[in-house]
Parts: sequence; C-alpha cells; structure tokens
Amino acid sequence: MCGRYAASRRPEDLVGLFGVEQWEPKETLAPSWNVAPTDTVHAVLERPLKGEAAAGFPPGPVRQLRTLKWGLVPSWSKSPEAAAKMINARAETVHEKPSFRQAFAARRCLLPGDGYFEWVTDAAERQLEEQGRKKRPRKQPYFVTPADGSVMAMAGLYEFWRDRTLPGDHPLAWWVTCTVVTTEAETTPLAGATGGEGPQSLADIHPRMPLVLTPDRWDAWLDPARNDPDELTALLAPPPAGLMRAYPVPTDVSNVRNNGPELIAELDGPEVGTLF
Repeated sequence: MCGRYAASRRPEDLVGLFGVEQWEPKETLAPSWNVAPTDTVHAVLERPLKGEAAAGFPPGPVRQLRTLKWGLVPSWSKSPEAAAKMINARAETVHEKPSFRQAFAARRCLLPGDGYFEWVTDAAERQLEEQGRKKRPRKQPYFVTPADGSVMAMAGLYEFWRDRTLPGDHPLAWWVTCTVVTTEAETTPLAGATGGEGPQSLADIHPRMPLVLTPDRWDAWLDPARNDPDELTALLAPPPAGLMRAYPVPTDVSNVRNNGPELIAELDGPEVGTLF
C-alpha cells in the first residue's frame, strides 16, 4: 500500500520534468517529507481548460500541475467522510470497483514524490503481539525511493465531488481528490541488495507497493482520450525490477506532526530490533 510519502521537489522542477503546460504559482505547496492521507498534494494531469485559463491554448486537453486532496471521494458519494479510506486503489480491480472505474477510464494522473514509507514489525515485537502480551508493537519505518535519485511518479486517479450544501460559486463547492494505484510488491532484489541483513525485496517490507510509472508510460497514462480497456490494463504492468532501493529511517516519521528532511535520513541499521 501507500499510506505516507515524501514530496519535496519544487513545482518549477516538476513543470519541466513532466512537460507541464499550465500551472498556477498560487497553488504552490511547501515541500513535505511526511505527506499523509487527506493532505493536499501536487498532481500532473491532462484535461481541457475553461474560461480565461484556456486563452492561448489550442482546443483539447492541456497538461497541468494541480493541487488535489489525497483520498478519493467518488462523484456519487453523499459526503466526503470516506476520503481517508480511499487513499489507495488496487491495480487488479481498479477497472471494476464502483469507486474507481470511471476515474480509471478518463481521469488518470501522476503523483510525484521522492519515495514512500512502509513500516515493518520487529520479530520480537511481533511475537509479543501474537502472544497477546502487546497490543501495539513498535514498527521500523523504511523509505523506498528510486535508486538513481530521480522523481518517483506514482500512478493515480482523480475525481470531482460536488458539495450540494454550498452554492455553485462557493470556493469549496467542488472537491478534487485523488488516490494512489497500488500493485503487488516486487519479489526481485532491491537495487543494492547484497543478500545480507535487511530486506532484500520490496515484498520483504510489505506485500503491496505503489504502481510507479517510468517516463515512457507517462504520456499514455495521462491521455484522457485513451480509454480502450485492454490498453489501459496494459498500463498497469509493474515497472522493471531493480529500480528502487529501501533503507531504515528514524521512527519520528511515524508521527504525522513531524516534517523535515531528517525523516528520510538513512540509518546505519533499524532503530527497532532486528527485523530480518
């Protein structure tokens, strides 16, 4: 799954990297090393512009850098209360689940990040939990990030939700929310894995991972005109193996109130017991 990630790149850098044609500087977000569900995040998407914003652009979709709320609210939902529960969409069922299938067909986006966090329970702590002697075992966070230091582009979906309790011209009348598409975690060796201590694959850390898209898939994923089911399903294939590395980071990241580059600092070893 993906329940927390880091996104510290400047919008100006994302604009150039993703070939963004339209971006409102007033929507700039501060760097975050601890992005949590319901936070506002940067997303790259393609859709037509309206009104004055469309001036100077030819008709049709325009690639944009937008700010969305993480936690998808389906257009048919009566309230936004379930948003925190819809931060992830499984690649295996995204085409058929009522909450996601319409967005998968026409509203796909990329969610840029530095990497994502996953928590692993120490073997001794897990044993105490199984014996009923500990209800909340401590967990060691790991940071998973591209081995070459590049931006991680997670496959996402976005949706519009209308708050009928507000007038149409109210600034909060429309919510634009998103979710991260996840897939089965890789069982192949992580970049730099040596067979020693520590996780050797992403599956050693967690059975799920965000679907990371390599640059050669960005255009196809973002194209709203691409709606053939077979073509879309092909885009859900996992990325090539060995692109990611993982390392233990301070347990301070477990508190959503903490935020700073120190949260992705690599530790010499786990702070919580011996995990592997």
